[in-house]
Amino acid sequence: MRQFSWDDLQYFLAVAQEGKLSAAARRLRTSHVTVARRIDRLEEGIGAKLFQRSGTGYTLTFMGEKLMEPARAMSIEADKMLGVVGEGTIPLSGVIRLSVPEGFGSFFIADRLPHFASQHPNLTIEMVNIQQIVSLSRREADISISLNTPKAGAYYFEKICSYILYIYASKDYLKQHGKIERRSDLAKHPFIGYIEDMIFTPELNYLGEIVPGLRPSYQTSSVFAQAKACRAGYGLCVLPYYMGNMFDDIVAVMPHSIPIHRDYFLVCHNDVIDAARIRPLIDFIRAETAKSNDWFAGFPSQFV
Repeated sequence: MRQFSWDDLQYFLAVAQEGKLSAAARRLRTSHVTVARRIDRLEEGIGAKLFQRSGTGYTLTFMGEKLMEPARAMSIEADKMLGVVGEGTIPLSGVIRLSVPEGFGSFFIADRLPHFASQHPNLTIEMVNIQQIVSLSRREADISISLNTPKAGAYYFEKICSYILYIYASKDYLKQHGKIERRSDLAKHPFIGYIEDMIFTPELNYLGEIVPGLRPSYQTSSVFAQAKACRAGYGLCVLPYYMGNMFDDIVAVMPHSIPIHRDYFLVCHNDVIDAARIRPLIDFIRAETAKSNDWFAGFPSQFV
């Protein structure tokens, strides 16, 4: 019977998920030489090649693909066991990848997450702001903040907050073009929005709710770039209140009559919700969003 060290499986998982020794070494906080040695030792112990090596990186062989699911399962169970036996006495370690929409990531959690990271120095936190190409089903992220809930699969999810969006325009734009007071006037103004064939979730398709058939004449995949174009005076733009309120040079247009409502959901696999390294970050996100509920809500009564 072949023998191998269970500890080598974490090196296998890191290389399988990162595709390169250097990236896996950074993730595990070790050297690429150590990672390579552990992979060689694991392959020798199993008696099969797990990776094809090339100049572009490491790709899984057929045997490597077969090993992925049991290796993931062992990693998850090890996390759970640490949570049971540690009772807060064992420092959390490992990597957590959090996938977030750009607005939530850059304008809310980005200046809060470092506080969590400083409390857990042995954890590596990875925040991915390109949610549309990060897949929970392929284990490319551990936790996702999403605008909708999974339609199928073994996922845990919960609504963490509701938020409101308004149409914004720069103060200079309104001085030049006049105050906008009627919904029928909106179609006369240029809109800034998402590139239509790159909208990865229907929840980002706001303009049809405002005026049926309304299309943005300036399109970008980045909500930050949309805000910049709005502030530059190009035209009108839909932004979350918690974003728009940060800028003194733009104002909400018709906030009492055209609010747009959306929700943020926290999503992860059922099998990691109680993992020792995952649970504290979930609790942290819950607490931070709860403290900011009024900011997300952006009630129209705040506008005169």
